[in-house]
Amino acid sequence: MPDIKDMDFSSHKLPSLSQVGEELKELWGMALPITAMNWLVFIRAVVSVLFLGRLGSLELAGGALSIGFTNITGYSVLVGLASGLEPVCSQAYGNKNWDLLSLSLQRMIVILFLAIIPISLLWINLESIMVFMGQDENITAMAATYTIYSLPDLLTNTLLQPLRVFLRSQQVTKPMMWCSFVAVMFHVPLNYLLVIKMGMGMPGVAMASVVCNLNMVVLIVGYVWVSGRWEMRWTGGIGVLCGGIGPLLRLAVPSCLGICLEWWWYEIVIVMAGYLENPTLAVAATGILIQTTSMMYTVGNELGAGKPYKAKLAAMVALGCAFFIGIINVTWTVILRDRWAGLFTKDDLVKALVASVLPIIGLCELGNCPQTTGCGILRGTARPVIGARVNLGSFYFVGTPVAVGLAFGLNIGFSGLWFGLLSAQVACAVSILYYVLVRTDWEAEAMKAKKLTTLELSSCNGGTQKSDEETERFLDNVL
Repeated sequence: MPDIKDMDFSSHKLPSLSQVGEELKELWGMALPITAMNWLVFIRAVVSVLFLGRLGSLELAGGALSIGFTNITGYSVLVGLASGLEPVCSQAYGNKNWDLLSLSLQRMIVILFLAIIPISLLWINLESIMVFMGQDENITAMAATYTIYSLPDLLTNTLLQPLRVFLRSQQVTKPMMWCSFVAVMFHVPLNYLLVIKMGMGMPGVAMASVVCNLNMVVLIVGYVWVSGRWEMRWTGGIGVLCGGIGPLLRLAVPSCLGICLEWWWYEIVIVMAGYLENPTLAVAATGILIQTTSMMYTVGNELGAGKPYKAKLAAMVALGCAFFIGIINVTWTVILRDRWAGLFTKDDLVKALVASVLPIIGLCELGNCPQTTGCGILRGTARPVIGARVNLGSFYFVGTPVAVGLAFGLNIGFSGLWFGLLSAQVACAVSILYYVLVRTDWEAEAMKAKKLTTLELSSCNGGTQKSDEETERFLDNVL
């Protein structure tokens, strides 16, 4: 008897309860360690904000502005580009194309290394950019200091982000969770040492965050090396490595845009908060509210294995779980609205601002969880352009006019910005779910996955220029 989890099911029949149960078990077996890892990363960010808040409202506002700027111009780009590995690596893993797995990781590291060069120049010039945009000079000076000390983190993330996707695509999640746990475990004492004992203030907070990420990279690289999951495969030499960068970019750039367009909007809220009547309080409160996390699932492994309807089942189960998580987020934001900000700051005015908006954030997450999962499904099926278009329309043609109109036009102020986010999330969730539930042909997606990995396999094995051209034409049709 074949194993239930290795069986596909017919498009004309509903999955059995045993198949749903097995998929749920498999999904949570992979998702729980990822969720735990995300919470650990979230805790690291919370610790940084906590120490900034203890330094004062100005330091908290400056740190929040810096975090927003570095997310917009740096981290979101690196995470977005690295997400281009998801359809290739997960489908290659399902198709047992080990050469493609290894080469794709190497290619993405090269891409990210080139990307951090212009990003570094932007970070160095943060102060002049923010002053030109009309931001408060005192807040901007603090933000510039934090950003300069965060520069080494760019180099760290050129390895960290691709490695996370590389391992997640192979369902290797527990080792990443434990590596993150060990790294974050030292984050609090390191902050205490640098900020309190050595009196380094804001630079100490930034340096502690950099060291925490560096520890994660060292631990994950150590695991990958010892476990033998990554062998250096230079089958075709440097020509094959660089020759495949173009096709990978064809997937990475739309994936990057899809993630960045949403991520940028969240961080642009920080900049808009700087134009409100009391910018220090507004930016500080925004810095607390922006520290949130969400779940994302992909179905690339099932597509690569040639089981389209099992991939569909994985997508449906993931969406159901996402709605459940969204309901939990709404519940805790309402219950803890008056206490949450007290974890970050002692400023009563900042606490009041956070409490007034936190339930709105909970409602946003009710849409954000299935929307984020849906975007992950689109990336897993090598359709990142759809996600990018939806995010562009939702956040910039729906959310932005609503936020600006309410906050500044109708003088609602701080809460108006977050009602803009709520309108964007509603539009985005409805659009993404339409494409996933109505417009996805799972048989066709499985065929595309097989063709993509087949074309790339010929390239990995020293394929000719003709195979590269075939890959380009295929990606033209996919994208």
